[in-house]
Amino acid sequence: MRGGYPRRLRGFAALALVSALLASSQVGAQLDAKERAMAAWIDGETEQAIALTRTLVDINSGTMNHDGVRAVGAILATELDELGFATRWIDPPPETARAGHLFASLSGDRGRKLLLIGHLDTVFERDDAFQRFERHGDWASGPGVEDMKSGNVVIVYALRALAEVGALEGSQIVVAYTGDEESAGDPLEISRRDLIEAGHWADVALGFESGMRDGDTEWATIARRSSSGWRLEVTGRQAHSSGIFGPETGAGAIFEAARILNDFYTELRREPYLTFNAGAIVGGTDVDYDYAANRGEAFGKTNVVPRRVVVQGGIRTISDEQLERARQAMREIAADHLPHTSATIDFQDRYPAMAPTEGNRRLQAMLSDINVALGGRPMPALDPSRRGAADISFVAPFTDGLAGLGAYGEGGHSPAERLDLTSLPIAMKRAAILIYRLTQESN
Repeated sequence: MRGGYPRRLRGFAALALVSALLASSQVGAQLDAKERAMAAWIDGETEQAIALTRTLVDINSGTMNHDGVRAVGAILATELDELGFATRWIDPPPETARAGHLFASLSGDRGRKLLLIGHLDTVFERDDAFQRFERHGDWASGPGVEDMKSGNVVIVYALRALAEVGALEGSQIVVAYTGDEESAGDPLEISRRDLIEAGHWADVALGFESGMRDGDTEWATIARRSSSGWRLEVTGRQAHSSGIFGPETGAGAIFEAARILNDFYTELRREPYLTFNAGAIVGGTDVDYDYAANRGEAFGKTNVVPRRVVVQGGIRTISDEQLERARQAMREIAADHLPHTSATIDFQDRYPAMAPTEGNRRLQAMLSDINVALGGRPMPALDPSRRGAADISFVAPFTDGLAGLGAYGEGGHSPAERLDLTSLPIAMKRAAILIYRLTQESN
């Protein structure tokens, strides 16, 4: 049934009916009157929430379509204005080459200070063939329907549910919709400045990208790995290939690059939650490589020992400490040169890690209890290796956090992206009740 968790009758009908009635009684006992009222209101508003999702999806807001990003932000600003939030559009400096962000604040004095995070942009630009929302029964497809325009709607309707029962007024809430999550503008200290400031202010950060489930198991996201870059440049002595490995010529740049990459693989890959990838490699006598475009050209001959190799890659870790350990190991491997070669490696910070903390586990327990109260199952913590980096990671060092609070879907970042519409009211209910309970807590 829409908005709930279907119970299949098993075994004898009478025993099943008694079990269902007992379970229903237990569920009701775990929700207070306002929480039950919010859940009921959301059930009645599900089609309106789907309609808003359709409206947002049908506006192209690829990261570089600045007009589209602003248009999506304007619709969400209207929704938040109606709830009494003070909304503002933050235009970034021109050097970031991005559209900007929508922030909205409710300045109360009750409960914990909450930061709710979404993003306005998608990976699908104006020239992409995938442009429209289409409904297919209980599923809908469309660009960004899962990542993450439905999550943006979950924020709005969770807040509307609180307002409906008189539980929103007095709360301390900031909603941050970034306009460039899929391709953050450089420099990051500017493009994420307002988000980081909000993270310093908040007691709790909640991220509303899509949730994750496997069959009947629904997961709580208490950790996300970092995402950063590395660049390796290797040089060798150019000479006739007949002299390779000899005392005057040495190993050449390509063999040295191969040694370094193989040592990365053998020495680092077994550490839990650490992954690294060599995404592009170009080598030869002459190399022209564009790091910004992730592409290059090379020229070489089979009878010439190559002079230069460029490798560009990425690395993901569960904590800043793990990242620094990995970087130091990579530096030491690169410095152990084969004869007549040299190598330099440098690193680029991008998204930090959202480490699994005790505060995050407490939020997981709250969410799991809410899910059970709504008729679902307990929600264990998701393996961090299954989620990529996200904007919540920028505030994770300063506040407790929980991510993946959106509805369930699949195929994100591809023309197969789609959303399970029956999971939308469930996500809205969980979010509304979680926000409500947090706003009732004292700091």
